[in-house]
Amino acid sequence: MKPRSPMLFLFLTVLIDLLGVGIVLPLMPYYVKIVEQSSIPWLADNRAMVVGALTASFALMQFLFAPMLGALSDRYGRRPILLVSLLGSALSYALFGVAEYLSFLGVETVLVILFLGRILSGITGASISTAQAYIADVTTPENRAKGMGMIGAAFGLGFMLGPALGGLLSTISLATPAFFAALLALANVIFGYFNLPESLPPERRTVAPVRGVNPLERVHALLRRPSIQPLLIGVFLLNLAFASLQSNFAVFSDVRFGFGPLDNALIFTLVGILAVLMQGVLIRRLVLAFGEARLAVMGMTLMAIGFVAIAFVPEAWLLFPAVGVVAIGSGMATPSLTSLISRRVAAHEQGTTLGGTQAITSLTMIAGPIFAGVTFDSIDAGAPYYLGGILIAAAVAVVGSALLPAIRQRVEQPQGGVVIGRMETTE
Repeated sequence: MKPRSPMLFLFLTVLIDLLGVGIVLPLMPYYVKIVEQSSIPWLADNRAMVVGALTASFALMQFLFAPMLGALSDRYGRRPILLVSLLGSALSYALFGVAEYLSFLGVETVLVILFLGRILSGITGASISTAQAYIADVTTPENRAKGMGMIGAAFGLGFMLGPALGGLLSTISLATPAFFAALLALANVIFGYFNLPESLPPERRTVAPVRGVNPLERVHALLRRPSIQPLLIGVFLLNLAFASLQSNFAVFSDVRFGFGPLDNALIFTLVGILAVLMQGVLIRRLVLAFGEARLAVMGMTLMAIGFVAIAFVPEAWLLFPAVGVVAIGSGMATPSLTSLISRRVAAHEQGTTLGGTQAITSLTMIAGPIFAGVTFDSIDAGAPYYLGGILIAAAVAVVGSALLPAIRQRVEQPQGGVVIGRMETTE
């Protein structure tokens, strides 16, 4: 087994998850255009609401199933959960592709198939937390932020390439992007079957039952743990603001500056490039220079500044540096927070804890678009961004106060590694 094979598989798993999302999501309004032909008046008159419901169903399933998959991986190992999740992703994309050819069954039937595809994609997309737990299994504490940064780099690359690839393939047919994503997922299953070893030996697995895992209970239980509570609050506030930007930015840039699809594509490409650069290349150097605690606070501070700048920039071109600051800050804060959370729980709790963290992120992906829409419509176009900046500033205050002792007492290892505080193994 080559040492890099597991990490390559994990990178490809997250990349394919995000490629699939990026490929399909921009095309959803066109997929559901047939809804206008529905004999049900409410459906025919609310195509935008249907698109929003499809998006929310994906995020809702991630919220519900991320803790369950994490708990399953703690009990049965990471490898089977990752492979089965990829198979489910392949099937979900195939359902989206098939839907275009089933219009003869009726609009409502096609819509049900589309929802099934998004629901299944959300369930299996929750495997990202299992990939994070795998990294926690196979990395040392001083290298963990680098491993988590690799996940962030796959996010950024998928976010950058997905929409462009989906647009290119859609010139063939609307089904082509979905079938392409399905083939990618299936190819990664085959690659992983032959190249992915198990990272969690039997003696480190939990014997607790996984049936009846309630994500709300899991989140509540995690939030009651003093060692990680402030970090989880920071994750929630940060991602609530970021989800608002993702769902609302195209509307904001159109209303404020008349941006079209190409302009927004350039913005999102910039975000993807910076995410890959920060989390795939620079994160280890930054951790060595500043430590995870400082890096998390610095990154969130940059994000808050960038959000407020987006709300008030007077010229369109200034959106590029403003969004760039947000992307750089996110690339610093997100893997640092994830690594800090991982290091404060025991080895056998990695999957459950990171699954619960992913559930919190998924919850923000449900609430964020609602928050952005309500504030945009009821206050003004810049409200999601300056209010988002306030949310992230609150995250800086909560996380910074909790990490202040670690920042002051940061210890440099002889190898150049960094220890942040004390790794907690019991509650």
